[in-house]
Amino acid sequence: MSAIKISVTIITYNEEAHISRCLDSVSDVADEILVVDSHSTDRTREIAESHGAKIIINDFKGHIQQKNFAVDQAKYDFILSLDADEALSVDLIQSILMVKNQETTDAYQCNRLNNFCGRWIKHGLWYPDRKIRLFDRKLGRWGGTNPHDKVILKPEATLQKLKGDLLHYTVSSVREYIGQVNKFSSIQATELLQRKKRVSFFHLYIKPPYKFILAYFFRLGFLDGWRGFCIASGQAWGIYLRYVKMKGHSK
Repeated sequence: MSAIKISVTIITYNEEAHISRCLDSVSDVADEILVVDSHSTDRTREIAESHGAKIIINDFKGHIQQKNFAVDQAKYDFILSLDADEALSVDLIQSILMVKNQETTDAYQCNRLNNFCGRWIKHGLWYPDRKIRLFDRKLGRWGGTNPHDKVILKPEATLQKLKGDLLHYTVSSVREYIGQVNKFSSIQATELLQRKKRVSFFHLYIKPPYKFILAYFFRLGFLDGWRGFCIASGQAWGIYLRYVKMKGHSK
């Protein structure tokens, strides 16, 4: 097959701390860089423009909606979709360059390596955190449940795994992590209520401890020290918050 061109799409809101690292990492693989910004009040757009990115301002209606909007605005069919707090590892850059020279598949997935409070997390439910991020938009689209979006491929699409990690700089402090868990649980609760989902005994009292046991013990989260315990606890607490917020809303 002939070489392909790639549109890199990134959605942003007040990402001046991360956006340069993200854009630097895609410079060798991008034929177009498109940043869809939801009215940032910091230097995000200024920094992105200095890296040669095209900027589109669009109201934020949800992670899935914003990412699909970005995909629709892209110039090329092959999309490399990143979050602003992500970056390509050296090995992943090389893998994508090989794809550009001889595309063989409709979509590509890679492992995402998450950085939590200054350390890369290699156990628990955070690794390998497989993500589809490079895909032909004719055969894939963002779906899932906000804020946990994912690329959903058409049944006929082919999928291949790339070597290298997608580096994700999640949070730099426990305080930030707690705020993130609370924020995301509210978004999920709202989404589930809109879908008229109901809360059961299982959701409130079985699912949260099961998530902790799975992450911390069976997936060896304890090997990541106090960070592993904090992450597993946050995952369990986030599930409980999601459903208790739904219960509180329904009364």
